[in-house]
Amino acid sequence: MQYQFLGIGYLTWITFLPVLGMIVVLLIPRGNSNAMKWTALAATVLQLVVAAVIWINFQPGLTGINDPNGFQFVEKARWIDLPGVAWFGHVAIDYFVGIDGLSIPMVVLTSLISFVGVIASWNINRAHKGYFALYLLLDTGMMGVFVALDMFLFYVFWELMLLPMYFLIGIWGGPRREYAAIKFFLYTLFGSVLILLAMLALYFSVSIKDPATGQMMHTFDMLAMMNPQNFDPNSLLAGIGTYWRYVAFIALFIGFAIKVPIFPFHTWLPDAHVEAPTAISVILAGVLLKMGTYGLLRVSFPIFPDAILKFAYPLAIL
Repeated sequence: MQYQFLGIGYLTWITFLPVLGMIVVLLIPRGNSNAMKWTALAATVLQLVVAAVIWINFQPGLTGINDPNGFQFVEKARWIDLPGVAWFGHVAIDYFVGIDGLSIPMVVLTSLISFVGVIASWNINRAHKGYFALYLLLDTGMMGVFVALDMFLFYVFWELMLLPMYFLIGIWGGPRREYAAIKFFLYTLFGSVLILLAMLALYFSVSIKDPATGQMMHTFDMLAMMNPQNFDPNSLLAGIGTYWRYVAFIALFIGFAIKVPIFPFHTWLPDAHVEAPTAISVILAGVLLKMGTYGLLRVSFPIFPDAILKFAYPLAIL
């Protein structure tokens, strides 16, 4: 069943409604702070309404976790299609979103926390335009992570959260806000580089048949990456229990562990919590810290089950 409004899927609405709100905020005259607040509130209320509609129509009996046939509200369309890009070859990237039993509670939670965060931001007393524009952009980044089923799209949304959080802490935070923001930025940037390297290794190791041409092509499709049969036999990450698969898993694990955060990658968190504005601290505790665990469960564990067995005891200790 197709769930759409005005020809646009519900997951697209719930992801990009905050961006529409951000555009309106940027168009409001600088001195009209009340209009900016109400616009941000309206955007998050509408997002919460869409989340409620999705929750009501979600069918838990037909879903699972990381089951290719269990995703609902799926939207898939070719986003980037380049016939030949140097040694990348044919680059085909899809706008591919959907939710299952793992992501549906996070979608609802993100909508609720974003709404609460706007209310907690009501007494922000300076630079209202910048604050609420960045806040709504952060909202879209968080929601996008939980609905993306394409690794490239997932990474875009993951990175989309970094700059808004940096500025929201660094400009509207407490006395040591600049130190806390830079520390958060550096830790997250380091993790993002590791995720990017693992993502590229996966891209060049996994191939599927292009439905349009019938030819084999590399893909960022997460569901394809979860199927060992889609790994090219001579690729870097082919096989089970190989050295480079362990390296790629460790890179992904560290990248996501920084966001959890897991020892010893946790020292950025106390500074960020203390110095962040109240609303951002709420989002940090309510949503962002869960994104690292979500990344492990959505990406790392299902793609590298052999590495989970290999490192089970060290992971349990951490």
